Amino acid sequence: MWVRDRVGTSERMHETIALARPGAMVGYVGVPDGGERDGQKLFFSQTAMQGGPAPVRRFLPQLIDLVLTRKIDAGRVFNLALPIADGADAYRPRDERRAIKTLLRG
Repeated sequence: MWVRDRVGTSERMHETIALARPGAMVGYVGVPDGGERDGQKLFFSQTAMQGGPAPVRRFLPQLIDLVLTRKIDAGRVFNLALPIADGADAYRPRDERRAIKTLLRG
Protein backbone atom coordinates (compact mmCIF):
# COMPACT_ATOMS: atom_id res chain seq x y z
CA MET A 1 0.00 0.00 0.00
CA TRP A 2 1.30 3.46 -0.88
CA VAL A 3 0.15 6.71 0.72
CA ARG A 4 1.37 9.68 -1.34
CA ASP A 5 -0.99 12.56 -0.61
CA ARG A 6 0.86 15.20 1.40
CA VAL A 7 3.67 12.89 2.34
CA GLY A 8 5.78 13.76 5.33
CA THR A 9 3.05 15.29 7.46
CA SER A 10 2.27 13.99 10.93
CA GLU A 11 -1.26 13.20 9.79
CA ARG A 12 0.00 10.97 6.97
CA MET A 13 2.45 9.16 9.23
CA HIS A 14 -0.28 8.44 11.78
CA GLU A 15 -2.64 7.35 9.00
CA THR A 16 -0.04 5.04 7.47
CA ILE A 17 0.76 3.43 10.83
CA ALA A 18 -2.96 2.95 11.53
CA LEU A 19 -3.48 1.31 8.12
CA ALA A 20 -0.48 -1.00 8.42
CA ARG A 21 -0.96 -4.56 9.61
CA PRO A 22 0.78 -5.71 12.79
CA GLY A 23 4.34 -6.64 11.91
CA ALA A 24 4.45 -4.28 8.90
CA MET A 25 7.39 -2.04 8.04
CA VAL A 26 6.57 1.59 7.24
CA GLY A 27 9.25 3.16 5.08
CA TYR A 28 9.77 6.83 4.33
CA VAL A 29 12.24 8.87 2.32
CA GLY A 30 13.48 12.24 3.49
CA VAL A 31 12.92 14.06 6.72
CA PRO A 32 9.47 13.92 8.35
CA ASP A 33 7.90 17.32 9.01
CA GLY A 34 8.91 17.34 12.66
CA GLY A 35 5.45 16.65 14.04
CA GLU A 36 5.07 14.56 17.14
CA ARG A 37 5.09 10.77 16.98
CA ASP A 38 3.43 8.68 19.64
CA GLY A 39 6.10 6.12 20.47
CA GLN A 40 3.77 4.08 22.68
CA LYS A 41 1.13 3.90 19.95
CA LEU A 42 3.78 2.84 17.44
CA PHE A 43 5.10 0.21 19.86
CA PHE A 44 1.68 -1.36 20.49
CA SER A 45 0.76 -1.27 16.80
CA GLN A 46 3.59 -3.78 16.30
CA THR A 47 4.72 -1.70 13.34
CA ALA A 48 8.29 -0.75 12.52
CA MET A 49 9.49 2.42 10.80
CA GLN A 50 12.62 2.89 8.76
CA GLY A 51 13.72 5.82 6.64
CA GLY A 52 16.62 7.65 5.18
CA PRO A 53 17.64 10.49 2.92
CA ALA A 54 16.75 10.61 -0.74
CA PRO A 55 19.98 9.95 -2.70
CA VAL A 56 19.22 12.76 -5.16
CA ARG A 57 22.78 13.72 -6.06
CA ARG A 58 23.63 10.13 -6.92
CA PHE A 59 20.90 9.83 -9.57
CA LEU A 60 20.57 13.44 -10.73
CA PRO A 61 22.95 13.35 -13.76
CA GLN A 62 21.27 10.23 -15.15
CA LEU A 63 17.78 11.60 -14.50
CA ILE A 64 18.54 14.94 -16.16
CA ASP A 65 19.80 13.06 -19.22
CA LEU A 66 16.61 10.97 -19.34
CA VAL A 67 14.47 14.10 -19.15
CA LEU A 68 16.47 16.03 -21.77
CA THR A 69 16.39 13.10 -24.20
CA ARG A 70 12.64 12.78 -23.53
CA LYS A 71 12.95 9.16 -22.41
CA ILE A 72 10.88 10.06 -19.35
CA ASP A 73 8.23 12.74 -18.92
CA ALA A 74 9.13 14.65 -15.77
CA GLY A 75 5.98 16.75 -16.17
CA ARG A 76 3.96 14.01 -14.54
CA VAL A 77 5.83 14.61 -11.26
CA PHE A 78 4.94 18.29 -10.91
CA ASN A 79 1.54 19.52 -9.75
CA LEU A 80 2.29 23.25 -9.87
CA ALA A 81 4.01 25.36 -12.54
CA LEU A 82 5.36 28.86 -11.91
CA PRO A 83 7.30 31.33 -14.06
CA ILE A 84 11.05 31.18 -13.49
CA ALA A 85 10.89 34.76 -12.23
CA ASP A 86 8.97 33.42 -9.20
CA GLY A 87 11.72 30.89 -8.44
CA ALA A 88 12.56 32.43 -5.10
CA ASP A 89 8.99 31.75 -3.94
CA ALA A 90 8.70 28.24 -5.43
CA TYR A 91 9.09 26.50 -2.07
CA ARG A 92 6.28 28.42 -0.40
CA PRO A 93 3.46 26.28 -1.93
CA ARG A 94 5.32 23.13 -0.87
CA ASP A 95 5.85 24.46 2.64
CA GLU A 96 2.14 25.32 2.85
CA ARG A 97 1.29 21.82 1.53
CA ARG A 98 -0.42 23.24 -1.59
CA ALA A 99 2.02 21.54 -3.96
CA ILE A 100 4.17 18.43 -4.02
CA LYS A 101 6.64 19.49 -6.72
CA THR A 102 6.91 22.86 -8.44
CA LEU A 103 8.06 23.24 -12.04
CA LEU A 104 9.73 26.54 -13.00
CA ARG A 105 9.09 27.54 -16.63
CA GLY A 106 11.34 29.97 -18.52
